[in-house]
This record gives sequence, C-alpha cells and structure tokens, in this order.
Amino acid sequence: MGFLRQSKALRTPRKSTASAWTCAATGVMLGLVSVAGLGTAPAQAQNLFAPIKKVNERVITAYELSQRMAFLTVLRAPGNLRELAEKQLTDEALQRQAAKTAGVSVTAEEVLAGMEEFAGRFNLKAEEFNKIIAQAGIAPETFRDFVSGGLAWRTVVRERWKGRINVTEDEIDRQLSLTAPGQNVRVLLSEIILPAQNPEAMQIANARASELSEITTLGAFASAARQSSVAPSRGRSGRLNWMEISNLPPAVAAQVVALEPGHVTDPVPVKNGVAVFQLRAIEELDRPTPSDVTVEYAALIIPGGRSAEALTQAAEIRSKADSCNDLYGLFPGSTEAQIQREAVSIGELPTRYAVELAQLDEGEASTALTSANGQNLVFLMLCSRSRDLPEEVSRDELRVRLQNQRLQSYSLAFLEELRAAAFIEEYDAQ
Repeated sequence: MGFLRQSKALRTPRKSTASAWTCAATGVMLGLVSVAGLGTAPAQAQNLFAPIKKVNERVITAYELSQRMAFLTVLRAPGNLRELAEKQLTDEALQRQAAKTAGVSVTAEEVLAGMEEFAGRFNLKAEEFNKIIAQAGIAPETFRDFVSGGLAWRTVVRERWKGRINVTEDEIDRQLSLTAPGQNVRVLLSEIILPAQNPEAMQIANARASELSEITTLGAFASAARQSSVAPSRGRSGRLNWMEISNLPPAVAAQVVALEPGHVTDPVPVKNGVAVFQLRAIEELDRPTPSDVTVEYAALIIPGGRSAEALTQAAEIRSKADSCNDLYGLFPGSTEAQIQREAVSIGELPTRYAVELAQLDEGEASTALTSANGQNLVFLMLCSRSRDLPEEVSRDELRVRLQNQRLQSYSLAFLEELRAAAFIEEYDAQ
C-alpha cells in the first residue's frame, strides 16, 4: 500500500505498535484538517491525463500523480512527495503486472475490508475517510487503488514462496535468547556490494553473490571484497565497524543471527546492486534487544560524487554540524527540499542507509555512499535513534515474525528484479 502499506504489509502486528499508530493517526488527522478546505487542486487541470511515465504497457498519467501526491500530503508522508508518489505508482504498476501474470486478483469484498482496516488505524470508517479526503480533492478510486494493489502484491509474494519459508527450532531458540533481557548483541560485519544496473547484470551479480555466500573464512572474504566490491569499504577489505544487531534491517539481522563467525549471508538486494555480509565477531550487551528501532536521519546530496571537491565540502559540513538541525544553510544555496530528513522504522530504511546508520551515534555522519549514478555524494547523518522495549512472545509468534522478515526480503528482491527487467519510459508532461 505504498507509503504506509508496502513496507508494513508483511509484518506481524505487535501490541507495541498501538501507540505508534495512535501517533500516526494524530498526525494524519492533523493533515486531514489542514487540507480539508482546499478543494480540488487546479494543478495540471488543462492536461490531466497526459502521460508522465510508461511502465512496460502501463501508462501513468499526470492525474494519477497529482492524486497520489495529494493523498500522501493527507498522510503527512515525509520527503519529496512528487518523487515518492512517482516511485509508488511505478512500483505498483510492476506489482499489478506481476499479479496479472500470476493470475492473482482480489475481490471487491477483500478490497473493502482492506480499506476499512486502513481507515480504522485512524479511528475512522472507510466511508468517513473517503468523505474527508474528498474535501482535499482526492477521488475515492485513489484510496481504493492504494489498497487493492497492495493486497494483490501480498498474495503474489505469499504464493510465490509458499512452503519455502522454513524457520528451524534452532533459529527460534537463538532468536529467543537474543530477545531476553541482557542478551542484546553487537556484531562485526564485512560487506561486499556487487553492482547491478540492468537485468543481465542482476543475474550475474546474484550468481556471484551466491558463490560468495559459500565462503567460510575471513581471509577469503577479505580478498573477494578487495577484488569485487564497489563499496568504499573495499579499501578496508570490506570491514565495517561494530553495530548493534537491532540497528540492522530485520531481513538482514534475521540472517546474521543465524551465522557462525566466518560465514556469509545469502544475497541481499540493495538499490542497483546485491550485497552479502560476513559475520566476523559477535558480543553480548548488557541491555535488552528492542522490539523495534525508529531512526531519524538526514541525507544531504552533494554534487560531484567521490571527487576531492565533494569530499572536501562534506568534511567542512561535518566540522560545522553537530546535529541534523545544523545542516540547513550550511550547504551553499541549499534549501530544505535538498535535504531528505525522515524518521522511519529500521525495517523501512534502504539497506545501504541502514548499514551505514547502524555504525553511527547521534550527530555522527557518513560519506560512504553515492547516488545510484555515482554523480552525487550522500552526506548521511544520524539525527536520533529510539527503541521500543521488547515484549514476551511465544515460539509460534516468533516463527511467524521470522517468516515474515524473510518474506519481506524476498518481496523486495522480487520487486527489484521486476524493476530491472521493466521497460520504463519517461514523458515530458508539460
């Protein structure tokens, strides 16, 4: 379901999320009130159905984009709303095409139930929710499509990996021990990032990553990192700093906790690439593992990639900024729109961002990442990190949670494959 659905659809609900949804509901209701009197937006009124993008055979129109942006405004989504809306619509086009190929459809009753569930998060009925968003010029079809596409995608993913998500009793025992009070752990990892900009490269990268997953020695992995990785850590043989396991994305953490030192994860999809991680060491910490971690971060984009000029500029910013609030105005000619700042659950962070932020304390920054095309340097700063205390869970609940974490990882990987194989054409909708 896009902003609030796609990343949460495969999760096991937890009691601890109730307060988070209360906060989210409050924020959304403020958003509903703030836009309630605006009426239908006149933007693109003369060219409502001009195409802005074609995803295989599916055309996305300016009207759909403006509707999704308005919907995201109501939901108080963070970041650049046009980019987020366009990405959601692109992903949903790919997901719907995958559902059609798999012969998956959802009934009107299922869609209505999904709409009621979503509206219920804000203590509203679906009909009430539709009436309120209508005051902001949002058609009921926009809400319906937001829900129905996600329901179909969830079914596609579950059917595709049905019976293949196995969690052993040993893994449950290990996870239970890690969630007990005083049994939080931190880990030393090494990484290898393989590039994959197109379908052919993706196949090659996945095959190579599968080979790397068989490594069982530190020396062999270090050598492979120096030879194959495109991450800046290749200069350190792929070695990363200590990080708490709870600060990693659940899909990655679930693999790491099952490893013995020297062993390597299965391939992990990352933006425009594939990653594998080796466990070098593990240590217990004298505090409980949180049930969830929320990370607030800021990402400042500096033109020039890893050029000396860009790195020098980043070093200057780092020397002057002690917190994320200090970033505004430090970058010459910068505006708030050029700084991506948001607070999200650790499971919703891009894997590369999550791994870098996991190594940082509040107010610290990393310049290890670049944009997908390598033309911009990403100045990534950790603003804050908050943790929900753990709750006692049964073995069955934990089994489902681990299964959902793996299913989420497979879902992201499958979507990345669809995106890499798709024919996507941009249009000038002026």
